[in-house]
This record gives sequence, structure tokens and C-alpha cells, in this order.
Amino acid sequence: MLFVQWLNTLDDLLYELMSWLVFFPITLWRIIRHPLKTLRYAEAQLALEPAEQYRGTVSPPIMMILAILISQALALAIDGTNSIVASKQGMAGLVGDNTTLLLLRIFLFGIFAVAAASWKVHRSDTALDRDSLKPPFYAQCYLVAPFALLLGMGTVGATHYYGGVRTAGLLLAAATLVSYGLVQTLWLKAELGQSLLRSFLDASIIMIISIAAFLAVAFLFVS
Repeated sequence: MLFVQWLNTLDDLLYELMSWLVFFPITLWRIIRHPLKTLRYAEAQLALEPAEQYRGTVSPPIMMILAILISQALALAIDGTNSIVASKQGMAGLVGDNTTLLLLRIFLFGIFAVAAASWKVHRSDTALDRDSLKPPFYAQCYLVAPFALLLGMGTVGATHYYGGVRTAGLLLAAATLVSYGLVQTLWLKAELGQSLLRSFLDASIIMIISIAAFLAVAFLFVS
């Protein structure tokens, strides 16, 4: 009986994993093509029953994790062993393999999602709790997914030995940061019903806080 239950569990897991091959590119394209509409979709789906949520897409947290995983896999394929994994000094000693490196990267990029979600709740004059934070956090997970993927690709290119690839990598990283900031501005404007200038200032604050926290944590593992 236990063996049959295990097989049923494995069956569900295998289907879920294989379905990501279909729904990951679909979801990524929807985020890139219609970012604001997809962010609203992410929040609206939470109002449905759990079994009915994200039926035609990958759920936001999983989407972000998969994007980071792909970004890391590309970096390892091109550059080989990550310098943090190779290092055994300081807190880098805690990151002894690619699995723990992935967890670290998920945490680092998760900072962007939770910072933006928290700021949005704060600016909406709503009490910050688990219920009010979850919808904007899920929306931001969708936004962070292509951000992490493209920024990772740009970073890899920027450190390449070939000059043309370095230039392309820098341009991709810069374009990714600008696009992320632009969508963040438009999202805040739509969600909070405020001016474009106020939204731009809020988005700038979010970016500064997120990047500062990202670098502060990352510095602990590379110093």
C-alpha cells in the first residue's frame, strides 16, 4: 500500500516537473509581453481556491526559482565552478556546492520581490501582515523572474574574455535594470493611483534598498 502511494506521489511530481517545460516559456513570454497585466493576474489568482490557481501558468515563486536556476546553469556551463563555491574563506565556506549557491541566489533576488511588495503595502496605508504582503509579493516574483534571468545572462556576458560579448553583456544588464525600473514605476502608478513622478521616486527607493541589501549580503560571501 505504501509503495502504491509512493508511485502516485511520484506520478504527480513527474507530471508537475514536465509541465514546467511547457508553462515556463509561456509564463515568461506573458510577463515580458504584458508585464502589468501579468502582475495583476498573479494577485487575482490568489482569490481562487488553491486547486484553481495558476492553471495555465507556473506559480510566481516557482517561476522565480526556475528563472534563477536557468541563469545559474548557464553561468556554470560558460564559466565553470562559481568563485563562491570554490572559495572556502569566511561565509563562502557555507556555500559548498551548487545547491547551496542556488539557495543563496534565490534569497538574494527574493530581496527585490519582498522589498517592492513591502513598500507597496506601506504606501497604500494598509497594515503590513502576511495577508497584505502576499499578493504584491507574488506579483513581484513574476517581475523578478525575467529580471534575474536576463541580468544573470548579462553579468555572464560582461565578464567574458571576448570584447564583443562583454559589450553585449553590459548592454543587456543595463537594459534589464532600466526595464525593471520602468515596469516597477508603472506598476506602482497603477496600484496606488498616484502620479508618475511619485511612482518613479518610489521605484527608485525600492531599487536603492534592494540593490544595497543585495550587495551587503553578497559581500559577506565574496570578501
